[in-house]
Amino acid sequence: MTVPPSPLSPDPRRTEGVHPDHTELDRLDASALVQAFVEDQLGAVEAVRAAGGAIAEAVDAALPRLARGGRLVYVGAGTSGRLGVLDATELTPTFSWPPERAVGLIAGGDRAIRQAVEGAEDNADAGAADIRGAEVGSDDVLIAIAASGTTPYVLGAVKAARERGALTVGVANNPGTPLLAAADCAVLLDTGPEVISGSTRLKAGTAQKIALNTLSSALMVQLGKVYGNLMVDVQSSNVKLEERAVRLTCHATGASEAQARQALAEAGGHVKTALVMLRLGVGAGEAQARLQAAGGHSRAALGEG
Repeated sequence: MTVPPSPLSPDPRRTEGVHPDHTELDRLDASALVQAFVEDQLGAVEAVRAAGGAIAEAVDAALPRLARGGRLVYVGAGTSGRLGVLDATELTPTFSWPPERAVGLIAGGDRAIRQAVEGAEDNADAGAADIRGAEVGSDDVLIAIAASGTTPYVLGAVKAARERGALTVGVANNPGTPLLAAADCAVLLDTGPEVISGSTRLKAGTAQKIALNTLSSALMVQLGKVYGNLMVDVQSSNVKLEERAVRLTCHATGASEAQARQALAEAGGHVKTALVMLRLGVGAGEAQARLQAAGGHSRAALGEG
């Protein structure tokens, strides 16, 4: 188990440092406070930009496992854990990714999504137990998130996942930390000290959110969940999404609204199927068969390569 540095000794983790530019933060009025917080968030974007190569490497490493039917498994504690659960949850309505293939694990269990569970992140054995409980295997991809890079719960999860043959991606906001050393793919988001010292729900969390969005979205694109830049695997689960499906179908095919609605009705609301139907002039069954033969990739089903 990794022991955090003593409170009396200098903490080498940059996220724990005191921001030199904001030592008078409590004296600022509302306008100046807002400006300070917003401007510091720009550091999150720069940190992710710098990590672009590492994120791309993680995408390349993860893609074959997911193509074989593996799962995305997110693990974290506190803010990091909640961001992982959020990314996992959003994959289903956005890309029709099966919910059982997007697993969010957080220290302290589901209760910790809404309520802080003190001390849960310090238990490495619990992290390992959650990995075993989720039956993580060799085709799965573990995305382990910890701003500090030293969270025992997350480190325990990574160790257990590697022992079970899973690919591990470590996302941390401090260089040279155990999480980055332990993971197969290391993604450093070096955001440095926070405006409110140590509050990694600020730009460290923002950088994690951007990185997770980027990683999972890139994977979904390469898995055929997007045609051009259109979200053709969206689940039409409410009125807003039903209307979005119509607009996407019209845009992709040049069909009228009436034609798009008819095709979507025959396709069970599935934009990708309606797209192939209208572009090739085939029925829903034929469109579905073409998509299945093409591994779900619209361009291949349309013969566009």
